[in-house]
Amino acid sequence: MSDTTEPDADSRKRAAYQREVLQFDEWREQLQRNGEAPAIPAATVVVLRDGPGGLESLMLRKNSRLAFGGMWVFPGGRIDDDDHDGTGDLIAAARNAAAREAGEEAAIVLDPADLVHFSYWIPPPLAPKRFATWFFAAEAPDEEVSIDDGEIVRHEWMTPAEALHRRDAGEIELIAPTWVTLRTVGQFSSVAGALEGLGRRRSRRYETRIGQGEHGPVSLWHGDAGYETGDPKVPGPRHRLEITPDGYLFDESGYSDTD
Repeated sequence: MSDTTEPDADSRKRAAYQREVLQFDEWREQLQRNGEAPAIPAATVVVLRDGPGGLESLMLRKNSRLAFGGMWVFPGGRIDDDDHDGTGDLIAAARNAAAREAGEEAAIVLDPADLVHFSYWIPPPLAPKRFATWFFAAEAPDEEVSIDDGEIVRHEWMTPAEALHRRDAGEIELIAPTWVTLRTVGQFSSVAGALEGLGRRRSRRYETRIGQGEHGPVSLWHGDAGYETGDPKVPGPRHRLEITPDGYLFDESGYSDTD
């Protein structure tokens, strides 16, 4: 049995790698034709629960006809006008948006005041649709998750390790911010520990630049020696995510919360 299933897993992994490399090539062509797209303010929330196998995150699969179609994501979306409270506080608006989207996409009720803000992501200029996104974390409420089978077509509770393994095996698709976030959350063993740990550290800002590495595109962030020039070959500290045929390679040895 293993002789027949293992090539299938390898084929899925190769296909996922090739799709992602091709996507970046298409993005570069679109950037040359259309120029840089504006960054749309957005928010997302990592909904966590303590499961039988450890900490679990609610993952939603987007409809293939929409932005990020087919991807597995956290509940979230753009910040609407009604999310603003009139004070000009963008993080407050982002909290409201994240809680609202959790209700619309998964039928769960979250209090915006309880959301823990821990990162902010700005996509690279070459991305054709750019969502500048505030990331929050929250404990799952008692409500049962329910999706509309429209914008969201599936949902699952996954441990971070399971989600990352399935991505590397080519079984599911995750964009880089989701992958890095799952890796971050996976460092904690419980919801209480995750919310306390994420709330204690300084919020991290990921303003992405893309370079070309040995195997494919490399996402570079502040603290990486190649960040200013966009050249991954520059020797020195590392804060990056590299796409390889064997999966993502993440290195944050050059990042410090005191920078």
